[in-house]
Amino acid sequence: MTLFQLIMLGATAYFAFKIYEHVQSLQDTGEQNNNFTPTADAFSPHDAVVLEEKAQKAFEEEDYPKAIALLSEAHQKQKDDVDILYKLGYFQQRAKQNEEALQSYKQALELDQNNEYIHNSIASLYREEGEFASARMYLNNSLELAPQNPLTYFNYGNLLVDTKEYTQAIEMYEKALELKEDFVEAQEEIAKLKEIQKDQLA
Repeated sequence: MTLFQLIMLGATAYFAFKIYEHVQSLQDTGEQNNNFTPTADAFSPHDAVVLEEKAQKAFEEEDYPKAIALLSEAHQKQKDDVDILYKLGYFQQRAKQNEEALQSYKQALELDQNNEYIHNSIASLYREEGEFASARMYLNNSLELAPQNPLTYFNYGNLLVDTKEYTQAIEMYEKALELKEDFVEAQEEIAKLKEIQKDQLA
């Protein structure tokens, strides 16, 4: 499993949780307000929630331009929605629109400075662009916010491999394994690095 696939896995779990929260809030609102009468706009296909659902479907079908267009429209409807902005950045990153993705992520971060997933995603973009110092800064931010997330340590290990800091990379992978014993990818990376170190000493 590649780094980006792991980030996708974490982001997918985050999105699923946020959708669940949103549905629950709608149910709670309906229970608290028995006199609520839905308007025509509530079920409009141009509603931000509907647009987000359509965008997700397009993304799953790998129609990235359509997914991005729909989610961009949803963002125009709800400019302060962190989840829409984060998902927009995620879709743009998958479509290799890294500059646009970074802008979306940073807009989301302005609204939620304490979101570890956004810091992680920005770090992954900077790493992809070879801007390792910036990637390291955002990974450090993510660890400060959520020091028990094994994925962040794994991502940090990958960054340290890129900068050829192999000993420190192994330490990061081992920390990921401490938090997630069945983290196969971390085990594989440790084995690779130990072989590299062995060859260097030979």
